[in-house]
Parts: sequence; C-alpha cells; structure tokens
Amino acid sequence: MNSALFVNIFRFLLLLAVQIIVFNSMNFLGYINPYPYLLFIILYPVNSNKSGLLLASFFLGISMDLFSNSGGIHTAACLVLAYYRPYLFKFSFGLSYEYQTVKLNDVLTPERFSFILLSVLIHHIILFTLEAFKISFLFDILLRIILSTVFTIIICIIIIYLIKPNRR
Repeated sequence: MNSALFVNIFRFLLLLAVQIIVFNSMNFLGYINPYPYLLFIILYPVNSNKSGLLLASFFLGISMDLFSNSGGIHTAACLVLAYYRPYLFKFSFGLSYEYQTVKLNDVLTPERFSFILLSVLIHHIILFTLEAFKISFLFDILLRIILSTVFTIIICIIIIYLIKPNRR
C-alpha cells in the first residue's frame, strides 16, 4: 500500500469527521449550509482509479446520509459529482488534464477556481433539488444553492490553503 492511499483514507476520515461534528450543526439563516466534505472528491488524485473514486464517493455520501438522516440525497449528489468530475477537469483545464499535470492544492488560478466552483455547484444543485423535490420551492432552492455554494467555496479554499505543503 502506498502513501497516496493512506493520504486519501486520512483525508476521507478527517473531512467526514469535520463535516459531521462541526459543519452539520451550522445552518445560517436557514439557507446557508456549508459542505466542505466535497473536498475529498475534488482533491482526489487525477490519475487514480475512476471506479475507486466512485466507490469512495458512494461511501462518503452514504456516511453523510446516515449521520444526517437525509435518505440518500448526499449519496446521489456525491455520485453525480464523481461521475462528472473528468468532464469538469477537461472543461476547466483543457490540455493540462489530458497530460495529467493538474494539481489542485497549488496556488489558486482561474482554472482551479472554475473547477471548484462547478464541482460545488453541481453537488448543491443535485442535493438541494432532491431535498425539496417540489417545483413550488424553486425560489428557496435557488437561494440555498447560491448562498451555500458561496459559503462552501470560501471554506474549501481556506482548507486547501491550510493543508497546502510549504515550499522552501
């Protein structure tokens, strides 16, 4: 077993624990819910096994569903994000993705920001649409998507800069 596997397992457990203990109890104004556990899917290595990502995303989502009693919406949102992740990479990074030279925990560039934004936005659209599941709540769904996306992106960028390795 290599060190990348241990890093991914540690990241999985740490982000899940922080989400459950700290961020699940946060609900600002009824519309803002931060979900930084998405960083596991976002920061998963580019050249790693795609089916491993789907399997890990399933377990991440099902764990979130078990702890937040949400009936499968986190699992669905995580699986959709994990499935569309290669397309988001290709859209955001272009040729850099095809040559497997993408590193997300580096300096924030427009490409990295667009990838994080699109990933969080897709997850939140699926999550909040399945949660409400009524077209009459369209304004509330859109408001929750926008506000939660902004707040989640801010927290994710802060976490990325906190775990970024120092270069000397």
